[in-house]
Amino acid sequence: MKGDLKARSPWALSGVNEVEINPLAEPIRGEMIIPGSKSFTNRALIMAAMAEGTSDVSGILKSDDSYWCIDALKKLGTDIQVENEVAHVCGTGAQWPTKQANLYIGASGTNGRFLPGALAVGEEGDWEVEASQRMSERPIGTLIDALKELGANVKYTNKEGFFPIRVKGADLKGGDVHISGKVSSQFISGLLMAAPYARNPVTVRVTDHIVQHAYVHITLDLMKQFGVEVEADGDLKTIKVNPTKYQGRNLQLEADASTTCYFLALAAITNGKMRINNITYDTRQPDIKMTDVFEKMGCNVTRGKDFIELEGTEQLKGGKTISMKEMSDQALTLAAIAPFADGPITITDVAHIRHHESDRIQAACESLKRLGIKVEEHDDGLTVYPGNPQAAILDSYDDHRVAMALSLIGARVPGIKISDPGCVSKTCPTYFELLENLGLGVHFS
Repeated sequence: MKGDLKARSPWALSGVNEVEINPLAEPIRGEMIIPGSKSFTNRALIMAAMAEGTSDVSGILKSDDSYWCIDALKKLGTDIQVENEVAHVCGTGAQWPTKQANLYIGASGTNGRFLPGALAVGEEGDWEVEASQRMSERPIGTLIDALKELGANVKYTNKEGFFPIRVKGADLKGGDVHISGKVSSQFISGLLMAAPYARNPVTVRVTDHIVQHAYVHITLDLMKQFGVEVEADGDLKTIKVNPTKYQGRNLQLEADASTTCYFLALAAITNGKMRINNITYDTRQPDIKMTDVFEKMGCNVTRGKDFIELEGTEQLKGGKTISMKEMSDQALTLAAIAPFADGPITITDVAHIRHHESDRIQAACESLKRLGIKVEEHDDGLTVYPGNPQAAILDSYDDHRVAMALSLIGARVPGIKISDPGCVSKTCPTYFELLENLGLGVHFS
């Protein structure tokens, strides 16, 4: 399946149809610095653009998602200059200088969930927002209904509940607003990010459960860093935001915990050792809990003050059922290494990942079967049985998580090929370069 090339940015890995990964003769051993956090980058960029005053946001992830975020903010008239991994942002106070524009957000879920509210609070303006083909298949009605409850003026220009949309600047009234968190925590984050610019306090009431609480906490932490008054109860069922303006700040963003886990997984499946020198276990990013899963599978994890180190084991332990609800981006990582365990591994509580860049449960099952691995598909996950994967050409499904996770198998099995690997640019354009630096065979065609 060929990816949506329009969604690839100038920062993308381009001109590559296929990549072949081949193992080292010896276990993976190394240490490295991981690129910046996807979870933090677009949140911080949008808040900085909405703020009063200027911000320097350091450690941004230069990926497709962040490129299209910066592109949209520039089209709205925001002065943003990027030097290396630092974005210099002159805030607009959420009164966007360009009052009419067509914005393209690529395949980014964060752009799609955060920008509508940021646009809606502009007192003037009329903007159209278009997304990639896949992003346009992902429903956003939950967010838009909640924004309308606050007084936002948003209309669908094609199919009800989906991109593209048209947003007109409105004076949000504030008050109580109800929203579901069972499909995506980003809906809640997008609502919260707009809330400080309402006339009156906003009380967000979550009507059910939140699939990943940690990402809402990340949003709230950043809002507080930008000077917003916000209160939340312990389970995030009720969150109150007072009318305040974001204030420009200088921030250093964290390394990406999701990307970190792929490189720890390399050590796990090769009985190697990997040290990541710019991340700690003390982070809000939920995927760091994948280190606990590695430990359950027999690996030794050292959690230092400013690093995490994993030492693999001769035989990974299976025979486990593991809920990946709060770290669902790592469900595919676990599925990819599960064939090398000594017993089956069942992954549960991730029904929502069927609605991500691909149906990730189906993609994992189809890919593992193509490798000759026995796998059972469930509504909310899958069970992977031990086996010896065979060389095969695998589809990336135009999904960065699929491509990165399946590539791990190439650290053990010669001749693993991934078609359309450029989709990794959504979150880590340098992924295959980093693999090659560790000594893996990486061959593009």
